[in-house]
Amino acid sequence: MDNFQIETAQNISIQQNVAGIGDRILAFIIDSFLISLFAIFGIIVLAGSGMEDGSLWVIYTIVGLPILLYYLLWEMFWNGRTPGKHAMKLRVVKLDGSNPSFVNYLVRWLLRLIDISISSGGVAVVTILLNGKGQRLGDLAAGTTVISEKKKISFSNTLAVDLPENYIPKYPQVRILKDKDVQEIKNLFIKAKRDGNHQIIIRLANKVAGLLNIPMEERPMDFLDRVIKDYNYYTG
Repeated sequence: MDNFQIETAQNISIQQNVAGIGDRILAFIIDSFLISLFAIFGIIVLAGSGMEDGSLWVIYTIVGLPILLYYLLWEMFWNGRTPGKHAMKLRVVKLDGSNPSFVNYLVRWLLRLIDISISSGGVAVVTILLNGKGQRLGDLAAGTTVISEKKKISFSNTLAVDLPENYIPKYPQVRILKDKDVQEIKNLFIKAKRDGNHQIIIRLANKVAGLLNIPMEERPMDFLDRVIKDYNYYTG
């Protein structure tokens, strides 16, 4: 499932990590299993209740109502999650990344009848695959989607860099830094290069040089690149 980016009213870009169809199906299976366990437990209680037939509707209501409202109640009171979604690290959000309101949850829950119940999930799967923003019919009507909160780690998001076999470090002072310090330096450096923001690179290089108490004898960009590589060299 592709990610998509939206712009908020404050002109802030938000990258939505759209939940994959496989993860959503697994979350549904987990939730269905829990619902089935609850139903079986309810039937056992009913069978052993010894109540008159005329009073059994009370127990049926007590058991059936939570099953009917399972998705609505869990998502509304657990920040867009059900136990299945929580297990798969998924969450329902509005398209702008904010938390849905009760009305949003209600609309997507009502349309489960068409999306999932009547069509056995067929309509939901087709709509999600065609939509590109992880939305089934209920999400389209409610202005919501389901995102994955799993952290995606790429090479650029780690401290690791490629070093040539004959690499010679220049700044042993980098050993006073911590992993989180160098990771932050690398992230800021990569973003500034991508955005072409040379002022950020200059300020960052000056700050690092001051922190390490060393003179900067090369271009700010080369200096930051050297610091990151030297740290990798000394820390292995």
